[in-house]
Amino acid sequence: MGMKPIAAWVLALSLVSASPVTAQQAPASAAETDPVKLGWMQGTPPPEKQIRFSDGSFLHFPKNRWSFAHYRELFPTARIGRGKGPVVPLPRALRADLATLSFTPDGETKPRNWVETFDATYGDAIVVLHRGKIVFERYNGVMNADQPHIGFSLTKSFYGTLTEMMIAEGAIDEAKTVAQYLPELAQSGFGDAAVRQLLDMTTSLDYNEDAADADAQMAKFMLASGGYPRPKDYAGPANTFELLKTVKKVAPHGERFDYQSVDTEVLGFIIARVSGKPAEKVLEERIWARLGAENDANITLDEAGASRSTGGMSATARDLARFGEMIRRGGRWGGQQIVPAPVIAKIRQGGNKQDFARAIWDYNTRRGWSYKSQWWHTHNANGAFMGIGMYGQAIYIDPKAEMVIVRFNSGPVGSTVGMDHITMPMFQALADRLGGGR
Repeated sequence: MGMKPIAAWVLALSLVSASPVTAQQAPASAAETDPVKLGWMQGTPPPEKQIRFSDGSFLHFPKNRWSFAHYRELFPTARIGRGKGPVVPLPRALRADLATLSFTPDGETKPRNWVETFDATYGDAIVVLHRGKIVFERYNGVMNADQPHIGFSLTKSFYGTLTEMMIAEGAIDEAKTVAQYLPELAQSGFGDAAVRQLLDMTTSLDYNEDAADADAQMAKFMLASGGYPRPKDYAGPANTFELLKTVKKVAPHGERFDYQSVDTEVLGFIIARVSGKPAEKVLEERIWARLGAENDANITLDEAGASRSTGGMSATARDLARFGEMIRRGGRWGGQQIVPAPVIAKIRQGGNKQDFARAIWDYNTRRGWSYKSQWWHTHNANGAFMGIGMYGQAIYIDPKAEMVIVRFNSGPVGSTVGMDHITMPMFQALADRLGGGR
């Protein structure tokens, strides 16, 4: 029996590395797929080498090396304004010695130069802060200091932090259920889930996060939320909120960690319902417009105008570094307390390691970790924690080393777990050099 038309369409979209790559053939190198050299989207209008949302080509490697820096040209987006205040500067204190730093990936014996490895693994931009100063900065391809890049699930860490702020001030009760805030979802799998369980992703839902599974709920979510173009015969949910109504519960909530992007979407709708404003507007007012950012951020929207709180935010690397540094400094930045210090302390505690160890997915490269408030916690000796987005996006905060790293990536594979053997020792080597120790 043949594959259903929509399933076939989703499979073609989700296998983003399939275009130029076969099982027997390694993907083209980072140098070979530099989007500037390949000449994507040049001319007005571009006569050839076009990249579109409508045909899904924006996700295909190597076209994604251009599109990840141009989401606002491909999707409907909402502006997250920087506000009218002055830019809070990031002083430059570049460390020449960092360029020659080597590290050894897990499972390997030969050291690698970290900058060469960053470039070779499809790195687009990286900013390293030490004590609030830029000690290293690099841009590849179409990226530069003022170019926003999609952060994917880095967005979750913003909305997790914002939710914790609203809990601290009493606007949201973490013990209340989704149904108490969003009665429309009472009969869904989210109905009896507590806000705390959404934040820490301990809901138990019939939801598979595997983007390569054409029959998984994630594929349906991407179609409903506008993350994938829809085939002509699409008859599924019209928008994100309608999709959330269809998600089912499979076991009691609160028993184990299960990474499910729809949890963050529900948080976004709770923020909007409680505040009476679009969730991204609350994010702008409470966090982004107070950072002294250099640039506006933006976030993708579904057909109903709801922002994709799970992974739609684009911003510049420097501005994300400002956010990370504010978090590292206990929520204080630019002469003001943006996030209450107790909220930062709560986030930094990390989550329940036992819940994480019972996860459905085998996070064999993240053993001993936890997940809390939409942040990943390493529980290493430095107390490092991070936001992680697919294809290798990262905001890494190392309190002991007084270091923040922001990395943007594009490449043939969406999985971040598959990069851990490189990412984690690379970041640790930078922490060691900058004084964090192990």
